[in-house]
Amino acid sequence: SHQFCVDDLRPPLLAAMAQPAQKKAKVERVFLFSSESVNEGHPDKLCDQVSDAVLDACLTVDPKSKVACETVTKDNMVMVAGE
Repeated sequence: SHQFCVDDLRPPLLAAMAQPAQKKAKVERVFLFSSESVNEGHPDKLCDQVSDAVLDACLTVDPKSKVACETVTKDNMVMVAGE
């Protein structure tokens, strides 16, 4: 899923950023939320399961750990990257 702020795409936001702090607080932010849905057996599902397993393992060892994990696959290869 991806999330971004529509206001980030509008020039008026840049003008609002230059205003004093009390005026900045009045800027309403509008968010759009989108997500994708794939069928069972899709490579994205496998990648999500691998990434989730890595995260779960890290949190089991250290509940305060911070994990960035990305899993990609192509043909007969699975690559796990992270920090």
